[in-house]
Amino acid sequence: MPAICRDCDAQVSGAVCEACGSARVVRHEELFSLAIAHIDCDAFFASVEKRDRPELRDLPVIVGGGARGVVSTCCYVARLYGVRSAMPMFKARELCPKAVVIAPDMKKYAAASAQVRRLMEALTPLVQMLSVDEAALDLAGTQALHHAPPAVVLNRLARQVEAQMGITVSIGLARNRLLAKLAAERGKPRGFTVFGAEAAAVLAPEPVGLLPGVGPAQVRRLQALGVFRVGQLASLDERTAVQKLGDEGPALVARARGEDSRPVRLERESKSISAETTFATDLSARPELEAALWNLCERLGRRLRGEALAAAGIVLKLKTASFASRTRSQRLANPTQLPETIFEAARTLLAREVDGTAFRLIGIGAAPLVAEALADKGDLADAGAARRRARQSAINHLRDRFGQSAVQRGRGFPKTPGTK
Repeated sequence: MPAICRDCDAQVSGAVCEACGSARVVRHEELFSLAIAHIDCDAFFASVEKRDRPELRDLPVIVGGGARGVVSTCCYVARLYGVRSAMPMFKARELCPKAVVIAPDMKKYAAASAQVRRLMEALTPLVQMLSVDEAALDLAGTQALHHAPPAVVLNRLARQVEAQMGITVSIGLARNRLLAKLAAERGKPRGFTVFGAEAAAVLAPEPVGLLPGVGPAQVRRLQALGVFRVGQLASLDERTAVQKLGDEGPALVARARGEDSRPVRLERESKSISAETTFATDLSARPELEAALWNLCERLGRRLRGEALAAAGIVLKLKTASFASRTRSQRLANPTQLPETIFEAARTLLAREVDGTAFRLIGIGAAPLVAEALADKGDLADAGAARRRARQSAINHLRDRFGQSAVQRGRGFPKTPGTK
């Protein structure tokens, strides 16, 4: 069976490398024939912090903000205590009271991400950044250039990142993007996992929540139908999938079978764009919630403009004081980038939720997304769209030149006691 040493690239026939004695060996029947890879930086934010502060190397590190915030990333030492990403900070501190907590430094992480990206792009032009710390690569046809198969090239990349940047990555290698991602998640940290023809059988006993895009709500829905394992989902025929799971059923079953036809593309996929905030104290009054919502709508509008996208629908997110989540969505009559259009739709959704419940978090997202060329065209029923678009364009121009605070709308000003 083909095998290479993770530490020197030598081909290995036994349990350890005959050339350097390393026991870090990756072996697979299809090792030298697969070309789609998933690169995942291990505990990225925390790893960058430990790189810059060597005294933290053996300590539990949590990157997150505030007593009411959530964990952005935690190192593997902290994970031994049960700390996980997206966990409320107060819970993380309870589990690991001796953890070193560091506020996120996104500028520093973005710079490290760009450095990793440059190293990947030296291997293949087909690098698709999926997030600040993940990417998909297509190395098909690069063997003649590198004088080595993709597996060896990826192995060298992992050592290069570690030597030059002081952080580590995990690698998944497979025939498609889905399987490559699932493979990368299995060997962390510093992993190199290969999925070939055996992938469906390996994944069959895993819980359905393992599949990307299958969140807690979908898991509960599947479990109510008696589907608990990936293999059970994969066994559904198309007719049954539609009957039980709706129009999305066949695509979900295909994922369970390890099928994925998505190519690696140069542009980053944006399935949604959102903005959210956690309040310093819980809020229940509609005016206070709307004030926060307006600021988020402005932020969302800027992000849409920066990504050259528009919102064809919106998603309102609320989290109660007891951490229960509420998500409400609505399709828009016409795609938009305008904060005021987003806000008017979002405040209608919000009004239905204001019932005295105290909320600790509010968020607004755009989904689905469409090209900005489709935004704010207006029609006979909305003759004012061109005027609103021109007004927002003028505001954007002034803010781009003089800063975000240069122009403020009335509803964006902080309320003083006695005002409405």
